[in-house]
Amino acid sequence: MSIAYIIAMHPDSCAFIRFDHCFLEVLHVEYASLSVEEIQRQLQEAENKKVELKRLLEVRREEGKDDIVQQIRDLIEQNGYDYDEIIPHVSPKRRRGAGGRKLVGDRQYKRYVDPDNPDNVYVRGVLPGWMKQKMAAEGYDPASKDDRESFKANCLREEG
Repeated sequence: MSIAYIIAMHPDSCAFIRFDHCFLEVLHVEYASLSVEEIQRQLQEAENKKVELKRLLEVRREEGKDDIVQQIRDLIEQNGYDYDEIIPHVSPKRRRGAGGRKLVGDRQYKRYVDPDNPDNVYVRGVLPGWMKQKMAAEGYDPASKDDRESFKANCLREEG
C-alpha cells in the first residue's frame, strides 16, 4: 500500500496530512510557537480537564447502574418471576479459598436469623461475634456443640 505525506507550515501552526488508499487524516498541531511556560500551562489545563472528565465519567456510570438495575427488575417482573428468585441464578456464590474452584452447588444451608436484629444472620462455619455474645448472655457456651444447637433451636429464627 502506498502512502503519501505532506507537511504544510504556517507561522503559528503546522499541519500534517497523510494520504493513503482509504482515508485522509489531518493532524493539526497548534503549538509550534508556544513558550515552555505556555506549553506547561496547557498541559496542566489538559490534566485538570482529564481528572474532571474521569470523575464525571464515574458519576455517569454510577447513575447508569441504577437504570440498568431497574431494567433488570422490570424484565424479571415482566416474565412473572420474583427478583429474589432469579438473582441467585445470575450471580452464584463462590466458595472461599483458592481461585479456580468450582461454584457451590445447589445445596442449601439453613439460615439462622437473630429475631432481635434481622441483620444478624448465621449460616455455617465460624460463629460471628454477635452470636457468641448473645449465647453468653443467654447462658450458653459457644464452645459446646450441644449448647450451639440448643441456642439455634431456642433463640434464633430458622430460614431456608
